[in-house]
Amino acid sequence: MAAIVPAGSARMQQARCDSYLFSVSDDNVMMNQILSTHSPDNREFHVQPLFLIIEDVMHHANAPLSSILSTTLQGTHAQLEGSLHNGYSDILKLLAHAIKKSCCEITCKCSGGGDAQATTVALFNTLSIYPWDVKVVVALVAFVMIHDEFCQVAQLCPTYPLAKSVAHLKQLPDKMEPAESLEPKFESLGKLVKAVLDLTKCIVEFKSLLSQSISLDIPEMVTATARIPVAVYWTIRSIVACAFVVTNLTGISHECLALTTEAWELNSLAHKVNNIHSHLNKQLSLCHHHIDMMKNDEAYKTLVRMLETPHIDNTKFLKALIYPKDDQLPLYDGYTRRRVSIETLRRKIVLLFITEFDILQEEIILFGEKYKEAKQNPSRAESHFEVVWLPITDRSVPWNEEKQLQFYNTQDLMPWQSLHHPSMLDPVAIKYIKDKWHFTKKSIAVVLDQQGKVVNLNALHMMWIWGNLAYPFTSLKEEQLWNEESWNIEFLVNRIDTNIFKWINEGKYICLYGGVDIDWIRKFTVTANTVAWAAGIQLKMIYVGKSNSRDKIQKITTTIVAKNLSYVWRDLTLIWFFWSRIESMWHSRVQHGKSVENDQIMKEIMTMLYFDGDDQGWAVIGQGMEMAKAKGEMFLKSLSEFDEWKHDSDEKGFLPALNDYFKKLYTPHHCHRFTFPGSTGSVHDNVVCAECGRPMEKSTMYTCCTD
Repeated sequence: MAAIVPAGSARMQQARCDSYLFSVSDDNVMMNQILSTHSPDNREFHVQPLFLIIEDVMHHANAPLSSILSTTLQGTHAQLEGSLHNGYSDILKLLAHAIKKSCCEITCKCSGGGDAQATTVALFNTLSIYPWDVKVVVALVAFVMIHDEFCQVAQLCPTYPLAKSVAHLKQLPDKMEPAESLEPKFESLGKLVKAVLDLTKCIVEFKSLLSQSISLDIPEMVTATARIPVAVYWTIRSIVACAFVVTNLTGISHECLALTTEAWELNSLAHKVNNIHSHLNKQLSLCHHHIDMMKNDEAYKTLVRMLETPHIDNTKFLKALIYPKDDQLPLYDGYTRRRVSIETLRRKIVLLFITEFDILQEEIILFGEKYKEAKQNPSRAESHFEVVWLPITDRSVPWNEEKQLQFYNTQDLMPWQSLHHPSMLDPVAIKYIKDKWHFTKKSIAVVLDQQGKVVNLNALHMMWIWGNLAYPFTSLKEEQLWNEESWNIEFLVNRIDTNIFKWINEGKYICLYGGVDIDWIRKFTVTANTVAWAAGIQLKMIYVGKSNSRDKIQKITTTIVAKNLSYVWRDLTLIWFFWSRIESMWHSRVQHGKSVENDQIMKEIMTMLYFDGDDQGWAVIGQGMEMAKAKGEMFLKSLSEFDEWKHDSDEKGFLPALNDYFKKLYTPHHCHRFTFPGSTGSVHDNVVCAECGRPMEKSTMYTCCTD
C-alpha cells in the first residue's frame, strides 16, 4: 500500500524537483562555470569501444520504461565483465576509478533530492582532467550502473526472498505494475535516454574524426568544437535527471514519485538534447563529407599517377581503372556468357566503350556489326582487339530490379566484354573518365594499345565512318584514312546499303533527300523522276529522313512506300546511322584541326548538317566524283524549270548544268542553322520537359542569322 505524504511535504518535494531540473537561468553563466572545471591532463583515451557496449545495453530505450526497468539493463555487469575478454579491459581499468566516483556522486546527491545544477557541476569537477567525450561516456556508464542495481533487485524480488528483503531495506515499492499514472513519466524517461544515447554517440564520433587526419582549422570542425562543451553539459545534465528518477524509485512512495519529476519536464530535456544533436549531427555530416572529399582527392591523384605511368602491358592500367581488387572476376564475356578476369585482355588492343546506362539500342546493334566484321577472320590483325563496355550510372538514383533487368538485357545484346555490374566502377574512375577523357552524355570509345597507353580518346567516330578499316584505331590511322578520302556519294553512304553500291557501280545517278515535309517530298520525287526521264539519266532516289525525328520519319516512310515515291530504308536504324556518321565526320575533322575556312570536306559536312537543321527538305544528287546539292525550294524550283537549262545539260552534263542553275537562283539572303549535340559553358545538365517530365537533351545550336 502506498504511503501517505502530507500535502505540505508534497509541495516542498515538488518545488525541490522543479529547482532540480530547471535551476539555470543564464546559459552563458552556466557554461562559464562548466568551462572553468575543464582541465584535461592531455592523456588520450579511446572510449568508443566502451560506448558501443553501453549502446548495445540500452538498445531497448524506446520501449516503455516499465519494461525497460526490468529488461534494459539486465545483465549489464555480465556484458561489461565479458568485454574484458574482448579487448576493452585497458579502457575500463583506466576509467574504473572515475566511473565509481561518478556513480557515488550521482547516487548521493540524487538520493537526497539535491539540486540538478549542483550535481551536474560536481560531476564536471570529478571529471575535470578528462576530455569532453570521456566525461560524457563515464557519466553514462555511471548511470548504467545505478540503473542496473535497481533492475537486478526488482527482477529477483518475485522469486528470491533475499532479494525481497533487500528491496524492503531499499524502500522499493511493492508493485510497479499498477502504477499506471507513472507510465507517461516512464515513456518520457525512455525518450530522454534515447536522446542522450544519440547525442553521446555523435560526441564520441567527433573525437574519432581526429584519427582520420582532419584539420581542426576547417570551418566545419571549428563550429563543432565550439558546440561540443554545450552538448556535453546538456547530455550529463540529462543523465543526472534520468538518474534522479531511477534512484528515487527506491526511497519514495508512489504518491511522492508522481510529484517529483513531471513527464513534461523530461520531454523538455529530451527536446533540448534532440535539438543539440540535430545541429551537431549536421556538423558531423559536413566533417564526414570533408573527409570523403579528402580521401577521394587522394585516391584520384593516386589513380592519375597509376594510369599515366608507362607499363609493360595493359593489365595494370585496366585493373586500376576498372576494378583494382582481386576478390572477384570483374568482366562478363558476351560470347562465352561467363565472367572473366582482366587477364583475358593482356597484350590486346582494347576499346573501352563508355556510355550512359541508357544506351541507344541502335548504337549497340551497329557497333555490334562493326565488331563482328572485324572479328570474323581470326587470321587478320583486326581481330586482335577487344571491346569492354563500361556503363556510367547515376549513383544518386537507387538501383532496383527494373534497372537490373535492363542491364542484363543490354548485356545480352553485346557479343563483347562488359563490366559485370555498373557498381564495380569506382566513382574515382568515373571522375577520371569525365575529367581526362571528356565523357559527358555522348558515347565514346577510348583506345588503349598493348602497353595500356591511350592512343585515341574517341575512336567511335572512326568506327562509324570506316568500320574495321579503322584498325588499330589510332589518331595516326585516322589522319591516314582522311588523306585517302574524297567527298562523293560513295563516301557519304559508305556500306550502309549494298543496293546503293550496286547502283553506283551501274553508273546510275544517286539522289539522297530528306526532311519531314511530306508535301514537298511528293512534289520533289515526282518532278525529279520526270526530269530524269527527260534528261535521259537513270536516277535512284533514297529517302534518308532526318535526325532525332523517329516518329515523323516512320509515318513518312510508310507514305513513301504506299505511294511508291522512292526507295526508303524501312529499318530506321540505318537512318540513325547515316546521320550519326555525318556527326562523327564533324567530330573527327574538328579533332584534326579542320574548319570550314581551311577544309573543303569540312564545308561539305557542315552543309549536310545545315540541311538536317531544316524541316523543309533538301537533296543531293551525285555520280562518280560529281555532286549537286541544294535546299528543298531551290532544288524543286530548278527541276521545275528544267526546260531553261536542258540545253546546258546536254552540253555540259546533267550535274554541272544543275549546279550552274543553282548559282543563277542563289540569293545572298539565307539562313543556315543546325543543332548539334554537345555541352558548353555552365548551362544546367539536368533539365526535364515541362510536358512529359522526361530528361531533355542538351544541345548546341549554330546559326548564321537571327531571323
